[in-house]
Amino acid sequence: MPLSLPQKTVCDDGHRFRVGVCGRRWGKSHVAIRELARFASKPNQMVWYVSPSYRMSRQIIWDKLKNKLIELRWVKKINESDLRIELKNNSVIALRGADNFDSLRGVGLDFLVLDEVQDIDSKAFTEVLRPTLSDRSGGCLFLGTPKGVGNFLYDLYQRGQDATETQWASWQYTTESGGMVPAEELESARRDLDARTYEQEYCATFITHSGLIYYNFDRATHVKKFEGPVPKTIYVGADFNVSPTTCVIAHRTDQGLHVFDEIVMFGSNTDELAQEIRNRYPTQQVVVFPDPAGAAAKTSAGGRTDISILQNAGFTVKFRRSHPRVRDRINAVNSLFQNSLGEHRLFVDPKCKNWIECLEKHQYREGTQIPEKNGNPDYSHANDAAGYMIEFLFPITRDVELQEAGTWNLATSTKRTY
Repeated sequence: MPLSLPQKTVCDDGHRFRVGVCGRRWGKSHVAIRELARFASKPNQMVWYVSPSYRMSRQIIWDKLKNKLIELRWVKKINESDLRIELKNNSVIALRGADNFDSLRGVGLDFLVLDEVQDIDSKAFTEVLRPTLSDRSGGCLFLGTPKGVGNFLYDLYQRGQDATETQWASWQYTTESGGMVPAEELESARRDLDARTYEQEYCATFITHSGLIYYNFDRATHVKKFEGPVPKTIYVGADFNVSPTTCVIAHRTDQGLHVFDEIVMFGSNTDELAQEIRNRYPTQQVVVFPDPAGAAAKTSAGGRTDISILQNAGFTVKFRRSHPRVRDRINAVNSLFQNSLGEHRLFVDPKCKNWIECLEKHQYREGTQIPEKNGNPDYSHANDAAGYMIEFLFPITRDVELQEAGTWNLATSTKRTY
């Protein structure tokens, strides 16, 4: 597997604790697999890869890691349920999740990769995993993409930059420097994302957030009366709550969306929401983008779900099988209001007073990047409703073809067979 110059710099560095702050698709999993195999190539080693959750660890590198080790003919035994691979030299590579980090205690590790560090509780390392690394271990490789100033990844990066920390080193690399995303895809990302999000996600820049979530919304620019007849097809973002049940209703334009109506119903349910939509728009084709949790949520007798209620009302229902990341949903909305090229593709009719107020007042919890919920008043519902629709129609991530892998050269072996 070839390495770009930045990837090689991280892999060849001799510090015990290495911190890579990288733009999206820089090749973090590529580097993680290479380093896991490098340290496991020594006999009788215990090597772990830890991401924010067990499920994420499987999704991010399990198949790639397994296939690479099989190709190298290093494998003695694979445990699919435990995400554990035993090698012919009696070393073990195991994948774990940090969501229940207390369960990771008590194992002596010879090397550790901590991936997507920006979403991991610092205690998972400082209180649980750090004590498992002996002084003679290979230490830890931390990898992540910035998520604002003041979180665990930011603190690790600053520690690596501190000249007095002789065991630590850190680097900051853009997506482009990884060499795995073509120029046209980066240009497309600039068009899809707002400037702050692009700087954070692709340029690996630590952005200071003021606390306001939808910072790209500007009343003077984005509040615009919807002109013309009601479209034949309307798009509805819906958030299911008893109080309030909320939806925003939009027309899809050539470039984006124009939200021209909203429904806020207190002490209500999904049946009543569906009826209200049909009362207002009796002849329109209705496409609804609900909370994915509605596929399981039971809101009425007979075991009907929120989504089945909408489908039985004659609506087309589109939703992701699992919740998109909250950060991706927020970024999609901010990017549609204004992308990094200064283009505005999302507008709101002034009669949507509830959503406008939510956009202007919804903030992160103090000192975090977790949106405030259950406040009094709660500004999250209309924003969630719009976010489900916008993230589905205008997602900020795209699939790309990675460069074809060549010969994998490790410092200690090349396709070595035990």
